[in-house]
Amino acid sequence: MVRLDKKATRLYVLDTNVLIHDPAALYHFDEHDVVIPMTVLEELDKHKNGIREIARTARQISRTLSDLTNQVTFDEIQRGIPIPRISGETGRLHFLCYNDLKPFDALDDSPDNRILAETCRLRDERPDASVILITKDINLRVKAAALKVPVEDYFNDRAFSDSDAMIEGAQIYADAGHDGATLWETLNVDVTVERVDHHTFYQLSGDMPRHWHLGMLVSDCENGAEFEAIIRELSPSSARLQLLTNYRHHSGVWGVHAHDSRQNFTLNLLMDPDIDLVTIAGNAGTGKTFMTLAAAFQQTLDTKQFERIVFTRAPIPMGEDIGFLPGTEEEKMSPWMGAFHDNMDNLLRNDEGESTWDNGATRQLIGSRVQIRSPSFMRGRTLNDTFLIIDEAQNFTPKQLKSLVTRAGRNTKIVCLGNVGQIDTPYLTANTCGMAAVVERFRDWPHAGHITLKSVERSRLALAAEELL
Repeated sequence: MVRLDKKATRLYVLDTNVLIHDPAALYHFDEHDVVIPMTVLEELDKHKNGIREIARTARQISRTLSDLTNQVTFDEIQRGIPIPRISGETGRLHFLCYNDLKPFDALDDSPDNRILAETCRLRDERPDASVILITKDINLRVKAAALKVPVEDYFNDRAFSDSDAMIEGAQIYADAGHDGATLWETLNVDVTVERVDHHTFYQLSGDMPRHWHLGMLVSDCENGAEFEAIIRELSPSSARLQLLTNYRHHSGVWGVHAHDSRQNFTLNLLMDPDIDLVTIAGNAGTGKTFMTLAAAFQQTLDTKQFERIVFTRAPIPMGEDIGFLPGTEEEKMSPWMGAFHDNMDNLLRNDEGESTWDNGATRQLIGSRVQIRSPSFMRGRTLNDTFLIIDEAQNFTPKQLKSLVTRAGRNTKIVCLGNVGQIDTPYLTANTCGMAAVVERFRDWPHAGHITLKSVERSRLALAAEELL
């Protein structure tokens, strides 16, 4: 973004990709005016036909603009249509149409170049205002800067800024030692311990750390922790922490045991009936899918808390698409389910190291409870009594992930797995992907929990490749 000295009056010219990316972008510029060039309206008209998501979005934008223009006169449209904003401020919507637009001599007659020419014309006509082009197109921003056209990216789609990072969901007080009293002295709080329904709670009073949030793990060590608890209630002057179950040794989940505090916290979130939404981030090999499947089978096959497991993921290829895949929906999704099959092979190993995953009876038993589904066909469904696993959640847009999370019905638990450092969708980043949006929006909801796993159990070759390549 080019640094600008902005004037009190600002006119934000929106590119087509901004409206496609966020159909509600009109309402996110506070008291400032929004300008839509006629070129943008023409591009929206070209995109509106079809059943793809971009066509649905284009039609949604057209309906929004139609609603705004239906209630005003032609004179009011010329002066600017009032736009009510969430903040309470009111800006105006202007349409930009020039019959005698002069294009740039050295540039081709393309939609991007016409938008640049329209923005330059408006800038020359309004010296009293800061005219700023807003676009998601990086190349267009570079061209605009080269032509001395004020330009910015659209930032409202970001779950957090570039200077921040996604929350880890854990606070480890490694310097507090292994004595519980030392931890409380580090926090400078008063503590009351009580036992309720076989659970131990710690009631804290004093000034609570500002970065604490509901559902956060509080521990005194990464590995050999003596105190591990989840924040159940939180206010500026008090907090209520619940001691976690220790899944390290005898009390495992479907034969899976935790190796550190973060993995133990993960298993607690997955097994907690009060937590409806779990987001687990981490690099490859941290055990995200492995622990999630173990918890899903424990609660579906053993304790019968859920009737079925639904496993889905974004079918985004890392390289070139291999093309059409024959077969049923599950057969088409099979090439994308390598993580599922690999983890099933490990979960079903016996003491001798032999896997029963290839056994026909085992596959039939698990297949009766596990459904592998494409996210493309999830719209309109309501999932009851379901343990829904969304793998590779970082490859979904916020809107797509919202469509999946809102499928939750009665007695449904949703687990989103992903690594924001491995995004294969070309137009998403670590702070605009669906995973980041879900983590940030649900951080203070008492029935959601997030954890970023750190421990890596991989071969020497995988670790060396991570460092050297």
